[in-house]
Amino acid sequence: MSDAELTVTVAGPVATVVIRNPARRNAMTPAMWRQLPVLLDGLEADPAVRVLVLTGAGGTFCAGADLGDLDELLEAGDGSIAVAAEERLAAFGRPTVAAIEGACVGGGCQLAVACDLRFAAVDARFGVPPARLGLVYPAPTTRRLARLVGPSAAKHLLFTSELVDAERSLRIGLVDEVLPADALAARVAAVTATIAERSRLTVAAAKEIVDGRADADRIAWWHGQVRESGEAREGIAAVTERRAPRFGWTPPAAG
Repeated sequence: MSDAELTVTVAGPVATVVIRNPARRNAMTPAMWRQLPVLLDGLEADPAVRVLVLTGAGGTFCAGADLGDLDELLEAGDGSIAVAAEERLAAFGRPTVAAIEGACVGGGCQLAVACDLRFAAVDARFGVPPARLGLVYPAPTTRRLARLVGPSAAKHLLFTSELVDAERSLRIGLVDEVLPADALAARVAAVTATIAERSRLTVAAAKEIVDGRADADRIAWWHGQVRESGEAREGIAAVTERRAPRFGWTPPAAG
């Protein structure tokens, strides 16, 4: 029986997905790529979940795709199960945070970049290795990387396949913060707790708009939600009364 799997825990409003494949530094197997969208569907359907954390077990985020199963990923190109998992993660309806230690390479970097925020330990190392392997990095993945770090930095990562440390990753915008390894979990917990306290309406709308997934009609819908929900009135009242806001908006049920 394989011990390669994704595990999920939910603590209050925060769900944590952990990548586990100890024999291969948490490399993603085909079964794990297929498992991720299913897990995300379930978590998105849970109204209690407000934030998602993605991390790796044992001090390593993810060393990429399991190359022993490369044929399956090569066969489909941009239609691969890895790209499908990445796209589902990017479209997840709640804020997503990657908590990164150790290797974050190839498919691991692909998953981290698909998250909204990335917090790295000082020992984290990032790499995009297709040029060492003779592969073409998927187009959606390449574009997402370029939007995050800019064309020049993306080309450097892709052309050289060099590993870059956490500090360089911070300078180019690949990660948002770099922390001592023993401070990473506490910082991620503090950030996710803060996000969970904020207006879900504001956060959900911001994610859609920043990601370019909201057209004019959808943006008008979001403004309508502000008017109908009373969310802004509650926020302003809380400031005036010097108390914590009691935001009540929840995402409409799918379908």
